[in-house]
Amino acid sequence: MRPHARTLTLLGGLVALALVPVVAALANQPFYVDLFRRIMIFAIAAVSLDLILGYGGMVSFGHAAYLGIGAYAVTIPAFYGIESGLVQWPLAVVLSALVALVIGAVSLRTSGVSFIMITLAFTQMLYYLGISITAWGADDGMRLARRSQFGGVVDLANGYVFYYVVLGILIALLVLGHRVIQARFGVVVRAARSNEPRMRAIGFSTFRYKLAAFVLAGAAGGLAGALLANHTEYLTPSYMHWTRSGELMVMVILGGMGTLYGPVLGAAAFLLLEDVLSAWTVHWQIVLGPLLVLVVLYARRGLASVLPGGPSAGG
Repeated sequence: MRPHARTLTLLGGLVALALVPVVAALANQPFYVDLFRRIMIFAIAAVSLDLILGYGGMVSFGHAAYLGIGAYAVTIPAFYGIESGLVQWPLAVVLSALVALVIGAVSLRTSGVSFIMITLAFTQMLYYLGISITAWGADDGMRLARRSQFGGVVDLANGYVFYYVVLGILIALLVLGHRVIQARFGVVVRAARSNEPRMRAIGFSTFRYKLAAFVLAGAAGGLAGALLANHTEYLTPSYMHWTRSGELMVMVILGGMGTLYGPVLGAAAFLLLEDVLSAWTVHWQIVLGPLLVLVVLYARRGLASVLPGGPSAGG
């Protein structure tokens, strides 16, 4: 019954997301379309991180780098007159995957604190590179004059159309992620997290499997960055700052690592709390911190564990 309940819960959540624009239009509150679109974009980034953090046990503090690369892959071509999304979005995915390949090839040869510090160092290198290039706005960033163009087939300038594009990409990523995790590839990645020496002893090249997962996560993170640049219509190097990586990690932990749909819950909870609490005080993190501690203490598998069909809170 648990898989059935989990599927119904997930479908119910997706239906609720699909109805947000309808409710917002009826209530004449378009703000909520922007808010939940932002939530879904960060959910895409968090799900991509969950592929390596939740299933592979790779604690990467460098995932924000791919958000930044994806955003730059949209904004820089647009700055030079290339506004086609058919160029920008694949470029965001490919560049992010290549950078993830380089970072992964170096960092995955280590483990523990060394792995964390190497991913953090790479991200900060890219961040400081971003703030040093004055032609592309440096620390001030630069404005995206026009959202990605798709030849009139899809008009991202229409906020409702853009919303459903992001929702479709989120659903596609959840389906693809589920298939990857349930396939032999995902089984090896999960088994390597539990006992990597044993997997190597029976003939699996765990390094190659983990590197492939790292690249897939980076590519999905780059796509989230492309969506984020279109959403904000602005580019800032702060997308790549290590604190952004920390926020993505909080979303994954808050929602539930190793669940795919958990990071979606985590992104929603984190950003909704940010929106509500920041209206009360600029020090909203002081309130969020204890809430996160309570979740870790009493719902060890994250918010996903309190839903019907969710993972056991104690497991």
